[in-house]
Amino acid sequence: PLDEELIRKLRAFLRAEGLTELIHYSLVKPGEDRNIVLSNPLFVEYSALRTDLISGLIDAFQYNLEQGNGALNGFEIGQIFWQEEDGLQETETLAGIVGGDIFVGKWSKSGREQPITWFEAKGILESVFRQLSLEIEFQPDRRDDRLHPGRTASLWIRGNRLGIFGQLHPQLRREKGLPDSVYVFQLDLDVLLESLGQDEILVPTFQPYSTYPASDRDIAFFAPVKISVAEIQKVITKAGKDLLQSVELF
Repeated sequence: PLDEELIRKLRAFLRAEGLTELIHYSLVKPGEDRNIVLSNPLFVEYSALRTDLISGLIDAFQYNLEQGNGALNGFEIGQIFWQEEDGLQETETLAGIVGGDIFVGKWSKSGREQPITWFEAKGILESVFRQLSLEIEFQPDRRDDRLHPGRTASLWIRGNRLGIFGQLHPQLRREKGLPDSVYVFQLDLDVLLESLGQDEILVPTFQPYSTYPASDRDIAFFAPVKISVAEIQKVITKAGKDLLQSVELF
């Protein structure tokens, strides 16, 4: 099916960004909110279904550090499960964790690892979205207490919530002995696949070049702090219509 082919492409794009694919058990320790608990588990440690992928990725990151394997950059695609009033729910999810040095050739930096910045981590996701021809909107978000309240964004696509991206909370980072900068993301795969113009990704169509030279404009703003860059870009994009090719913050 087309969806399977798109997921293969997605995996390839994530691997090309330097992320290793990980696979975890769907069974975890009970105790999370809206957990589905098994009635006849083999072990208490594996007696509930996971409600998200991020927790498993954080544990894998910690385990790799403790085993001397260094910081982990990885992603996982899998089902998550939770309990609603109207019954049991499940959905396929894509999640990832990034905290290792993304640059090869440490001899040029005296052997020191460079912690990855928020923008570099966000750039990994944006690079994948660009290859999928997706326009994603980032909005400030504070809902997940595992994530830094000032460095977390929810991701939106045509008004639908796609997922979350952010830096791990300093308190959680200290508890688990993780490096300064570790970033995680989690996306709803169904929302992602529904938003793709599938044929264009699998068989790219030729886009004619403009017969006119490009024209750049620099615009500077005084704006209240509460107005996000995403809101300004949205207004510019709406005003520019078809004549506008891209907007970039500098």
